[in-house]
Amino acid sequence: MSDEKAPPMDYDAHERTYEGFINFSKVGTIAVINIVICLILFGCDGTAASVFGWLMLIATMVASAIGVAIGASGWIPPTAVTVLTIILAILTV
Repeated sequence: MSDEKAPPMDYDAHERTYEGFINFSKVGTIAVINIVICLILFGCDGTAASVFGWLMLIATMVASAIGVAIGASGWIPPTAVTVLTIILAILTV
């Protein structure tokens, strides 16, 4: 058995990694919900619904990238896009 001891755990790095994982999980979950709503828009026969679906899909990708970049409150931009997508889905479907 080795006489060397393992270096102590870096708790600060562990906390940053955990917070990043939680933030990515929140943003990813909201983005997937919005993608499902965009699929509902694509399934409608109207041209407006299809156009709104593409616009909201692009807005979801941009808002998710911003959300991952800003950190702990990163769930706010994709949530705003999801609310807007729900309103557009209600109005066009």
